[in-house]
Amino acid sequence: MTQPNQPRIVGLDLSITATGVAAHDGTTRTIKPGSNGDRRLVEIRDCVGLVVGGAIDLVVIEDLPTHAKAAGITGMVHGAVRSALILWGIPYVLVTPASLKKYATGKGNSGKPEMAVAAFKRAGREFADDNQCDAFWLRAMGLEYLGHPIAEMPAAQRAALAAVKWPQLSMAVAA
Repeated sequence: MTQPNQPRIVGLDLSITATGVAAHDGTTRTIKPGSNGDRRLVEIRDCVGLVVGGAIDLVVIEDLPTHAKAAGITGMVHGAVRSALILWGIPYVLVTPASLKKYATGKGNSGKPEMAVAAFKRAGREFADDNQCDAFWLRAMGLEYLGHPIAEMPAAQRAALAAVKWPQLSMAVAA
């Protein structure tokens, strides 16, 4: 699933109950914590650590919806994972749900079924759940931004990349 010299990108669709992960090799999985309460935050952080352990160039994370920025358990998951990524020295970028959907389907208000159909049509991929599908598209956005698209995407869909505040990465990665 990876190509020679392909950047090592991870996609994360963070959730307290079912975090979607697209690993740098293109495999996907869902982290479903077995713990209760705040221990789930530690479990998710540690599972993400296993995925990003090693030389990861960039983690692409679906951002919280605008109305949920200040509160909610998903915000706590973001805090746990993002603070760990900072400590581990791994750059990350946030992608709004609308930008993710526009990149995948061409419409910023697409539903989960449209995201899955787009993944099947563009890349022949099917997923166990929509969390993995979102993570797949997040990784795809990072790969496209760095010049390694997973599939030929229409210009209108690629335009969604411009809405993302991509971090400065070393030229060795972006080349």
